[in-house]
Amino acid sequence: MGRVVLRPGRGAPVLGGHPWLFSGAIQSVEGDPSDGDVVDVAAADGSFLARGLYNARSQIRVRCYARTAEPLDDDFFAARIRDAVRLRTGVLKLGDPAGACRLVFSEGDGISGLTVDRYGPYLAVQLTSLALAARRDPLVSALVAEVAPLGVMLRTEKGILEEERLELRDGPLEGTLPVEPIEIVDGGLRFSVDLRTGHKTGFYLDQRDNRLRAAAHAPGRTVADIFCYSGGFSIAAAAHGAERVTGVDSSAPALALAEHNAARNGVAERTRFVRGDAFGWLEAQARAGMRYGMVILDPPRFARTSRGVRSALRAYERLNGLALRVLEPDGILVTCSCSGRVSAEDFLAAVGRAAAAESRTVQVLERAGQAPDHPVSATCPESAYLKCLVCRVV
Repeated sequence: MGRVVLRPGRGAPVLGGHPWLFSGAIQSVEGDPSDGDVVDVAAADGSFLARGLYNARSQIRVRCYARTAEPLDDDFFAARIRDAVRLRTGVLKLGDPAGACRLVFSEGDGISGLTVDRYGPYLAVQLTSLALAARRDPLVSALVAEVAPLGVMLRTEKGILEEERLELRDGPLEGTLPVEPIEIVDGGLRFSVDLRTGHKTGFYLDQRDNRLRAAAHAPGRTVADIFCYSGGFSIAAAAHGAERVTGVDSSAPALALAEHNAARNGVAERTRFVRGDAFGWLEAQARAGMRYGMVILDPPRFARTSRGVRSALRAYERLNGLALRVLEPDGILVTCSCSGRVSAEDFLAAVGRAAAAESRTVQVLERAGQAPDHPVSATCPESAYLKCLVCRVV
């Protein structure tokens, strides 16, 4: 078995349970391991720290899975999957056959590089680790043994070729998959989900609770939902009494789903969906003197790496500033960041800078994160990736 020896003073994160070991922390690699092999991680003095899977092509050279010298075999990962499923079904009570949930959440469930979402009787799988992709078949077998889905779909993550040197293609892995979008129930509402081509794995399950938080402030307000995708926030707001909702997104297929979902939930008359660039649309609304009682911002990830954090914060500041320009006094701003590299404090500071620049007072009423089926690992702060601020704007 290969061994990765760390530089002096670089063992604390691994010893503390962080799953990622970056190339800059490594002093030497012994035993000539191949990409995907099991390796031991040792401190500079040679003492054992962890066991993980190696990838010389990635900046994350080792993903650590165990702090003991136990086998990282098929049974090991099957046990982790079994525990993840038990959390959703036994603790969180998310077993509704018509519903959806995140069944496995990568670092949050101790399986760095594997994400699995359940949509009714189907599973959507994302593999973001070269080593786990090489173990795809036993991982899928373990999932099938636990939940007996009708079909399993592989969905690829944007940027994975650059990050892991891993080439994957979307496609079926097991069983049969629907050709048309399927319908799920989420927050008491019905949404069509395209398992084959939708964003992420088809739906933003992590915002489940935040959609309800936003909707609680919607009655009687005009709402602008920016980056609306298939209408999750828009339809929740309309269903809870918003006077009028405008959803904006750049994706025509997403907007078609949003219109379908609005009709399915009986709110089509109070919703409209517009294709456009979010920044440009907000700028045009401000120039036209349009005002809204609530603006919801749920943009895609602006920073994939630490190098992108500075530009991401500038984008958040600009986006929130534009939202403040179109908000009425006593308006509600619901603003989100799904960039794990951006801390909650830095995101709040960006919103604060936007408020100062626009001479608006912003009061944070709630600070929230992802839904509990996306559990945060106490030893991997990056797993707390979603930030959601519900704010009053004066």
